[in-house]
Amino acid sequence: MVMALPRLAARITTTVAPNCLWKAGWNLGVKGMLSVERFRRRAARGVVFPPFLHLSIINSCNLRCQGCWVDVAAPRTMVAIDDLIRIVADAKARGNAFFGILGGEPFLHPGLFDLLEAHRDCYFQIFTNGQLITPEVAARLQRIGNATPLVSIEGDAAVSDVRRGNRRVLDRTLRGLEHCVEARLLTGVATSLCQSNIDQLLTEAWLDRLVELGVHYTWFHGYRPVGPESSPELALTPDQLLAVRRFVVAMRAKKPIAIVDAYYDGEGRALCPMAAGITHHVGPSGYVEPCPIIQLAVDRVGDGDFYDVVTKSAYLRDVRAAAASHSRGCIVLENPRLLLEIADRHGAVDTTQRGTAREELLGMTPRSSQDLPGREVPERSWVYRLAKGRWFNDFGVYDGASAAAGDRARVPASDSVTPGGPA
Repeated sequence: MVMALPRLAARITTTVAPNCLWKAGWNLGVKGMLSVERFRRRAARGVVFPPFLHLSIINSCNLRCQGCWVDVAAPRTMVAIDDLIRIVADAKARGNAFFGILGGEPFLHPGLFDLLEAHRDCYFQIFTNGQLITPEVAARLQRIGNATPLVSIEGDAAVSDVRRGNRRVLDRTLRGLEHCVEARLLTGVATSLCQSNIDQLLTEAWLDRLVELGVHYTWFHGYRPVGPESSPELALTPDQLLAVRRFVVAMRAKKPIAIVDAYYDGEGRALCPMAAGITHHVGPSGYVEPCPIIQLAVDRVGDGDFYDVVTKSAYLRDVRAAAASHSRGCIVLENPRLLLEIADRHGAVDTTQRGTAREELLGMTPRSSQDLPGREVPERSWVYRLAKGRWFNDFGVYDGASAAAGDRARVPASDSVTPGGPA
């Protein structure tokens, strides 16, 4: 780690445009840490407003990926630009500075740059397939300076075409990635690890290739079999999930590239960011959802001040509590029936256009998620331990989750799954 961090710092400071570097350091770094401190103070009073919000601004996409839960082929639905600007303004008034922008494909939203320009004092991570990032788009991102593209790559050329439902996907994605690097943007690559790509991409050779391409950070996360065509055969086994965690911890100490993970604390214990109250999600239809893969909601943007909509939602509160009581993993994967029971109790609506979110949950086979008790892999680096210990952990929600037995009792035993059990 002693060698990896200086090399990473040197790469970033010499290859990222000064204005982009400044805004990442200030808007994301300093203000992001301050937003977590405000979150902690609110949570101590029993008020939960996430410091990091994810906004799926449009459902449309130019690809058709396996396991996608978004209505990408349905008529276009998107959050109006005025609503997006207001959501960010309301959150910013509460100290927030960081926002994840998802789709569909965010660059299909005609107001994306209006949002970035309206909130130059915030920082945005744009989840994208990269294919719409032309030199002109990358240059405009560089001029504004407050966004980092996180480009999705799912395997070699053959695997990418199958995973993404199109032809020559990797070539077009790599061109977009190249434009980001040439524009001197802080650039990331995300991969949903699954059975068809884990052997290709969970390797030192792939990390070396990303460094060679000029990528500054990467994000590995396990494939989640959800949505109308979930492809459960692609899901990772518990042993593979453990291998991913071990790889990430080891490579952070070895390679000059930052590796993001959002599902473990510094001691290697699993966590769910939604259950911890760290993040919630606004979908393309304007509903406030617990997280992107839970497409059942009660509250909607426009029902009042966005802060009040989130903090006063009994539905969001109960989903968080049930998730924390059940395990440290993902309630959707481990116990979809429990989630559905809570949604029905609150009269949650299906936020999809396809109208099958409930049937999809009913049809899911419970499986392990990232919670593997007794197999924790702690961070090796004191830097990551310190950062996670203060600004990214469960914030005590699992210590206070005492209703597990009651929550499980409402679900038939055959529909439960023991955390860390067989997939």
